Amino acid sequence: MSLLGQLVPNQPVSQLPQLVDITDSAGIKFEHLSSSDKKYIVESMAGGIALIDYDRDGLPDIYFTNAPTVDMALAGKKARGALYHNNGDGTFTDVTDKAGVGYPCFAMGAAVGDYNNDGWPDLLVTCLGGVVLYRNNGDGTFTDVTKQAGLTDTQYATGAAFGDYDGDGWVDLFVSHYVDFHLDDLPKFGSSKTCQYHGLAVQCGPRGLKGAGDLLFHNNGDGTFTDVSKAAGVDDPHGYYGLGAVWSDFNEDGRLDLFVANDSTPNFLYRNDGKGHFTEIGFLAGTAVSQDGSEQAGMGVALGDYLHTGRLSLFVTHFSEEYAALFRNDGGMSFTDVSFQAGVATPTIPYVGWGTAFLDFDNDGWPDLFLVNGHVYPQVDTLDVGARYREPKLLFLNQRDGTFRNISKLVGPAIQIPQVSRGAAFGDLFNDGHVDIVVENLDGKPMILREEGGNRNHWIGFELAGTKSNRLALNARVKAAAGDLIQVDEVRSGGSYLSQNDLRIHFGLGSHERVDRVDILWPSGKTETLTSLAADHFYAVKEGEGIVPHERMRPVSVPRH
Repeated sequence: MSLLGQLVPNQPVSQLPQLVDITDSAGIKFEHLSSSDKKYIVESMAGGIALIDYDRDGLPDIYFTNAPTVDMALAGKKARGALYHNNGDGTFTDVTDKAGVGYPCFAMGAAVGDYNNDGWPDLLVTCLGGVVLYRNNGDGTFTDVTKQAGLTDTQYATGAAFGDYDGDGWVDLFVSHYVDFHLDDLPKFGSSKTCQYHGLAVQCGPRGLKGAGDLLFHNNGDGTFTDVSKAAGVDDPHGYYGLGAVWSDFNEDGRLDLFVANDSTPNFLYRNDGKGHFTEIGFLAGTAVSQDGSEQAGMGVALGDYLHTGRLSLFVTHFSEEYAALFRNDGGMSFTDVSFQAGVATPTIPYVGWGTAFLDFDNDGWPDLFLVNGHVYPQVDTLDVGARYREPKLLFLNQRDGTFRNISKLVGPAIQIPQVSRGAAFGDLFNDGHVDIVVENLDGKPMILREEGGNRNHWIGFELAGTKSNRLALNARVKAAAGDLIQVDEVRSGGSYLSQNDLRIHFGLGSHERVDRVDILWPSGKTETLTSLAADHFYAVKEGEGIVPHERMRPVSVPRH
């Protein structure tokens, strides 16, 4: 009998954890700047966020991006991003000024990767006008090394993800671009058919605006990168409107493939052919468009093995009057749009979806789905089309039979508060075995959601460090077996909507008090096996050495290029 057949589907919802807004008690004072009318598309698309354990103390810290209004930018004024240090007691401290990461650019999103393999996670910020790479100095400060690293980019950068696509042990960088937008040549509000929504004058784009190609930077291993976009076949010569991006080995051939969510244009799925070249197979694979062949407004991206097949499926958030798409991974680079039969399509149609992730909300061992919403046009509130500018969030519980149940109204009032949400990052902020959610809102304060109460299911977590592989073990794949419960996940840079999740792996275990076997497939190709691990602990694992004390994960010295 299959694993799916051993468990009872549609189990009654009982003792669900509650999602509680702890933003104020956590000491988070950040507010995202915003114009009131959003006359320009660049003012509607910002708000990515990163969880980054910058000091390697085992607690995820939070970086909020910020963006000025167009009027501010034209006047030479900047918006202050913020880095908050996790104090380990439920509170955070603003350390932005000391860290030197407050004013990178007209910021959109963020991603994390250790580009120089020194063991300290570095921070990349995507911007209107390119990217900014902050090197982690290992002493609580960062240095802008964008120019010396050779990251030449002048476009409207959005999604970014680090991944070692050629297996040389150094993480490369993919950057998606949105539209060809320039502050000295602003599109006029409501000026054409593509600047209207249900007959109402709104901001222009993305349709009607010229797109911008994407970039792939190869890591040279000496602190610099080389633009290989065109030679690799991922430069997007037609200028689709790129947003979310994520690396993963979708066909399990040992090489990283690349998925790019494009807004109002077909998504890209790039198969890694080896020798530095990719082939775009989105239509062939079934991930380019919706089940009826329509282009959708691809924004956020989540990956998860929600069926326990060992394969990572794709979930992509979209605009209102569309639906969030769940592409089931059928193996062999073949996907099927199962959104309606899985129960996630209809509830998402009214909303504009952004940050998202598969997360095991109740620690039962089956990944659930969470997404945040918020419209792009404040003017929509004057229309009678069923849409509102501020929107609630959605949580879907995995029913263990290939379907999800919408439990958004059963987990407390916090996620029902209408907001204009964008980025969302997921991780166990307090090391208590529950995945918390950090939401960045386009207008005003963020929302930190902490799980409280519920049944006390077991869990296990892993922090990985590569030696032969890239140091953060990006795209290492972990398979954990506890009795008949078998789960797979991987370490990933980027994803969600222009955001970065905690790099640690988290598995819910249900009633299992022990994990029988853990297989780690490192990016180097090596496999490492751990056995008989007690539940309810984080384990630090170093490639080739097995489980080590957490202190061994922290670099002793900081090499410089």
